[in-house]
Amino acid sequence: MHNLRPRIIARLDIKNEYVIKGIHLEGLRKVGEPLDLASRYYEEGIDEILFMDSVASLYDRNSLYGLIEKAASRSFIPKTLGGGIRSVDDVLKAFDSGADKVLINTAAVKDLSIINRIASRFGSQAMVASIQAKRESAGTWQAYIDNGREPTGIDVLKWVQTLISEGAGEIAITSVDNEGTQRGFDLDLATCVDRVSTVPIIVSGGCGSIQHVIDLIRSATPSGVAIASCFHYNKFKPSDLHKIL
Repeated sequence: MHNLRPRIIARLDIKNEYVIKGIHLEGLRKVGEPLDLASRYYEEGIDEILFMDSVASLYDRNSLYGLIEKAASRSFIPKTLGGGIRSVDDVLKAFDSGADKVLINTAAVKDLSIINRIASRFGSQAMVASIQAKRESAGTWQAYIDNGREPTGIDVLKWVQTLISEGAGEIAITSVDNEGTQRGFDLDLATCVDRVSTVPIIVSGGCGSIQHVIDLIRSATPSGVAIASCFHYNKFKPSDLHKIL
């Protein structure tokens, strides 16, 4: 999908009311308060915010509805809620709280029909399918769940096509190998997913500089780029990216 300037998305991984950040989705440390960071990024010109409940799979539920409600009263940009969304009821609760989209990974792996149920009821644009990808060999990746710990045996590129055929309106792809390393995106992964996808893709995992974003949009055409560490650690601001892009 061609997009001249990708949306810049701040990704907030939340555990016990704090934003956390790790490497390869592990070894997590606290980086701040979610509402403070969300407000700051909003002021700095972020296009969207992704709120991820990073311990939802442990408790089998999302605990961020209250947070989304507060964020919605302070920032007027699209918000996506992910982590522990397991049913149409969860999606209703997310939208009632002020989310615009939901992001689903584990629930789709366990029961693919959830994608279709959500898309039929709320529209494809509200349904973001998330894939955590780990490289298997040159040009092949396996989909993982549970913060990149649990292999599913599913081939990523085939899974992209399956999720779209079920009604996913957007694909969010995270490279587990590059996530948190700040060494750059997995450009092969982004390019291959871009090639097979007929819907917008959001790429995340590995951003360490503005140059990495430029490299990404030169090799693939993501609709969105999700960034965590660089924003959390003030390496650059959303507005810096907008100026260059």
